[in-house]
Amino acid sequence: MNMDGIDSGEPGEPGEPGGLGALGEDAGANQASAPTPPPPGAIDLCPGGALPERGRAWVWDVLHQGRPARAFALRHDGQVRAYLNRCVHVAAEMDWLPGEFLDSEQRFIMCSIHGAAYEPATGRCVNGPCGRGRLTPVPVQELGRKVYWYPSAELRAVPETPAAATVAASVPPPAPPSSGPR
Repeated sequence: MNMDGIDSGEPGEPGEPGGLGALGEDAGANQASAPTPPPPGAIDLCPGGALPERGRAWVWDVLHQGRPARAFALRHDGQVRAYLNRCVHVAAEMDWLPGEFLDSEQRFIMCSIHGAAYEPATGRCVNGPCGRGRLTPVPVQELGRKVYWYPSAELRAVPETPAAATVAASVPPPAPPSSGPR
């Protein structure tokens, strides 16, 4: 995990902290063994294979300071990084197509609104109207073949709504189409 609380996604060099984030496990350590249960406090995000190198990001719904928002995770230089999908310059979602955040050279995270560019490893603004700002990091960890994210006081999972499931279950199915008059 780096200084911003973002999982590195890669094992470290000998003598350096290994792997991925808060727990320091090596991402490849459990790949050949049975499925690994989620670490305490972690929420299952996606399979690691769903994040291709410098490819489409995984986007999901969160609550940021109690309000609906979206977050995204991507793999850049072999490391999984995740941020709140909100430009520092204007509080707007940044992807120019669903899940597409990288510039044409796949070097920077680019805001589709005003072209603000952010360094994928740190979320730091490197060009454009975002000034000295940084994207809001979302702590992630790749363990085995899964990617997990960690809620915080400001960033929480969207609660499942049992009421919505109850309403959906109580709505009668539509009547089959009639064949018309006989």
